[in-house]
Amino acid sequence: IGNSVTSIGNNAFQSCTSLTSITIPDSVTILNNGVFYGCNGLTSATIGNSVTTISNQAFYNCTSLASVTCTATTPPTIQSNTFNNVPATCAIYVPAESVEAYKAANIWSTRADYIQAIQE
Repeated sequence: IGNSVTSIGNNAFQSCTSLTSITIPDSVTILNNGVFYGCNGLTSATIGNSVTTISNQAFYNCTSLASVTCTATTPPTIQSNTFNNVPATCAIYVPAESVEAYKAANIWSTRADYIQAIQE
């Protein structure tokens, strides 16, 4: 994904089963509905620091997702179904100074046990 991209459209990578990892550049501010829906080969995702919104079902049914690294210091807004059918044990790595903010944020809090500081 190029550094000039600011938004990734609805269902852009839906059911792309060969996708194993993704890095969202810092230029992106929104991940739209179902962007990685059904990408069951996806094991890791790194989300750039400018993302403010991760929409409905963005990672729905990403059944192999083992880690998400979110570099934004302010937790992006997510929906209750953003991570549906993602393993409950999926690690979520965030900036050290933001761990408590993520754990307290609406909906992120449901995964609080797996939110931890990015390992430098």
